[in-house]
Amino acid sequence: MGLIVIVDYGMGNIRSMAKAIETVSGNNLVKVSQSPRDVDDADRIVFPGQGAMVDCLRELDSRCLREPIIEATKTKPFLGVCIGLQMLFDFSQENDGSCLGVLPGNVVRFSDGLVENGKKLKVPHMGWNNVEQVEEHPLWSGIPNLSRFYFVHSYFVKVGNNDILFGVTRYPEPFHCAVGHNNIFAVQFHPEKSQSVGLKLLSNFANWDGRV
Repeated sequence: MGLIVIVDYGMGNIRSMAKAIETVSGNNLVKVSQSPRDVDDADRIVFPGQGAMVDCLRELDSRCLREPIIEATKTKPFLGVCIGLQMLFDFSQENDGSCLGVLPGNVVRFSDGLVENGKKLKVPHMGWNNVEQVEEHPLWSGIPNLSRFYFVHSYFVKVGNNDILFGVTRYPEPFHCAVGHNNIFAVQFHPEKSQSVGLKLLSNFANWDGRV
């Protein structure tokens, strides 16, 4: 039994994430918290969020969560979701500034005028899309390659080192949507909104010891 802390820094609907993780948590205790102490005490961290990068970083700092989050990425099984993925990287076009700098790479916006099969694609990218698992990982266990996950985003990461790349999606060109390094795994899609495959990924995380 362990403590899974879902970090709530005031950005995005945390309720659906908490409900999904509680469904698959087994003997783990699940806690939604804004407390730096709870982040320190947690056995596993879920770092979700939605919204503008500048707002997310401001709210994170207003709760004194930046340093506890960075420390947690060094030692605990850590799952980043949506902007919780993007904030881990070096730099974002969205706020034209630095992020948390945990992983190498940048956050960039989809180009305007994306076209696929003669049809203009909208930004944000919203809806279901296949994810290609480019490397094996414990969190992919039991999830078929090219399974469909749910996305809502206008920005995506370009990793600075392909060794951390674990998943790719097309819209219409390939973009990086799942990354990992040691005890960190992070995804652009929303597993809590992705039905059975999303629950499987969360179940894998709830039982993950942080080793690859």
